[in-house]
Amino acid sequence: MSTRTVDLKNLRNIGIMAHIDAGKTTLTERILYYTGKTYKIGEVHDGAAVMDWMEQEQERGITITSAATTCSWNDHTINIIDTPGHVDFTVEVERSLRVLDGAVAVFDGVAGVEPQSETVWRQADKYNVPRICFINKLDRTGANFDDDVQSIIERLEAKPAVLQIPIGSEADFVGVIDLVEMKAHTWTKDDGSEWDIADIPEDRLEEANTKRAELLDVVAEADDEVLEKYLGDEELSVAEIKKAIRTGTLSGLFVPVLAGSAFKNKGVQLLLDAVVDYLPSPLDIEPVSGFTPGKEEDEISREHSDEEPFSALAFKVVSDPHVGKLTYFRVYSGTLNKGDKVVNTTTGKDERLGRILRMHSNSREDIDFISTGDIVAGVGLKNAKTGDTLSDSGSPIQLESMTFPEPVISVAIEPKSKADEEKLSEGLQKLAEEDPTFKVNSDEETGQTIISGMGELHLDILVDRLKREFKVEANIGKPQVAYREALKKKTDIEAKYIRQSGGRGQYGHVIMELEPIEDGYEFVDLIKSGRIPKEYIPSVNAGVEAAMESGVLAGYPLVNMRATLKDGTYHDVDSSEMAFKIAGSMALKDGAKKAGVKLLEPIMTVEVVTPEDFMGDVVGDLSSRRGKIAEMGQRGSAKVVSAKVPLSEMFGYATDLRSRTQGRATFTMQFDSYEDVPDAITKEITASVRGVEVEV
Repeated sequence: MSTRTVDLKNLRNIGIMAHIDAGKTTLTERILYYTGKTYKIGEVHDGAAVMDWMEQEQERGITITSAATTCSWNDHTINIIDTPGHVDFTVEVERSLRVLDGAVAVFDGVAGVEPQSETVWRQADKYNVPRICFINKLDRTGANFDDDVQSIIERLEAKPAVLQIPIGSEADFVGVIDLVEMKAHTWTKDDGSEWDIADIPEDRLEEANTKRAELLDVVAEADDEVLEKYLGDEELSVAEIKKAIRTGTLSGLFVPVLAGSAFKNKGVQLLLDAVVDYLPSPLDIEPVSGFTPGKEEDEISREHSDEEPFSALAFKVVSDPHVGKLTYFRVYSGTLNKGDKVVNTTTGKDERLGRILRMHSNSREDIDFISTGDIVAGVGLKNAKTGDTLSDSGSPIQLESMTFPEPVISVAIEPKSKADEEKLSEGLQKLAEEDPTFKVNSDEETGQTIISGMGELHLDILVDRLKREFKVEANIGKPQVAYREALKKKTDIEAKYIRQSGGRGQYGHVIMELEPIEDGYEFVDLIKSGRIPKEYIPSVNAGVEAAMESGVLAGYPLVNMRATLKDGTYHDVDSSEMAFKIAGSMALKDGAKKAGVKLLEPIMTVEVVTPEDFMGDVVGDLSSRRGKIAEMGQRGSAKVVSAKVPLSEMFGYATDLRSRTQGRATFTMQFDSYEDVPDAITKEITASVRGVEVEV
């Protein structure tokens, strides 16, 4: 039996999260360099970053998958997950945050809080992840530290505890004043490996004292002893202030804010100090909760301890060209040796861990033993998927899984040649295993293969991967919007399925109520005194759900509905599960026609940042796309327009915006909600799908 090499209190599991282009991959590269993991700094803009290991990432200069790596700082081990900042890869952020204990939120010193920064922040709120903020790129023209702090207050509704202020600005940015220790740090060498620590310059002392008083106002609230001393005007030691900052960060009372420029190698070491000082170890996190497999009401929890039975959550599955299927997982409790058996409590199947790998971006180190808090990749877990629990078979636990958004865009895909057919289906299957927001379906009417994802870039990258990794050439159709159908009103419906053609017949009879609800699907069983035997009731539900997959208006999935089974009858001989399943399907189809059905379409939040000269043009164009302008504002010298626009109107928008603004405007787009489609457009859509116009 091996023993752990790192004390649990000295372990940090963190993510680095931000908007695209805020510089978080560069920051991760610098962290790896200063902690001694790499000996040459990788730059994103020349395609050499260690963390961006996929070919497409290196070409596009963006991060697609969350690469995991381990490094050490001040006797602490830090597991870092570098997450993508592009909205199409939200799934990567979501699954990373689920298994992390803390996070570093990186903001662009010029832009401040951007749309994807908000999305990621809300995701971190959902999982109660303590975080610290790093305002990056302070060497850039237009960078403004105070404005960035203000945007954290206004857009994230967070309470900043500003621990540092910059020395110099834009091209003259040379370092930071540490308001906790009241020292000035200036970086002298280009690679940032050496820096001077000195007293605060005379001309900045008054400002530093004011800012420190503001900091103490915020952090004193976190610790009663510190508050008492602070209110009594007693001197606070650095250790007391740090303790209060840690307490407040872990409880979510405030977020520490640090300053720097990762690209110019300034401020990274102090950020690492803050990760160690203020972000949680597994011991600071609530015990992990789950339930006995098969009995959701039977809640159980596990302490973060090697003494507890083994439990872990699989959060990512990738196909690796050298070792096959790699399953990344986070160990919440217990220990495990290479070759040990575990039970996958989500599927009920036993799994054997053939190899355990500690990952450094895309290189790996074989290890024989894992313990609480580890984030590693396993080889040999044949059935594990994202969100599955791996557990000690002697005392099984099933942890809460993960929820992922449904895809909003689809395209038809077909192999360019007969020879590619098999490779295409194998490649698509592997990609769908890796990415829960990527779906592959077959269109029953046309026989076409349809792939669905979170946006045009998402599908572009996946098609690109098919070509590179699976050597499949494929043709892609025009993007299709993932419309949904919903009931207009409540209705009662009766459906009877009777077949009598020699031998045993079929009989299923149901009386149901169908009604629209806000979100999701509910099935309610009100059958009394055995009017329908218990064993047939799940079949009615299965029939309703099967029929919902293809709605009555234009064949899109029917959503947001409650189906209540109120009554029915059965036949001793002729009734069967299949008969009641068919009756359930009939009830849904007939009931939907009776209630009337409307189309729903995905609405996107679109934010455009444009020079003022093009503002009128941009707003007019968004309105012509059925967009509703939500707000208009200023960011630096640029204007910002935020609007809600139907996805169907946004195809090709990037090219349009470029030509409309001479390439000077940028935009981001993310899914917001589903809303009703106007009647005239519903008629067009149903006519194009069915070939005939349908009354709506």
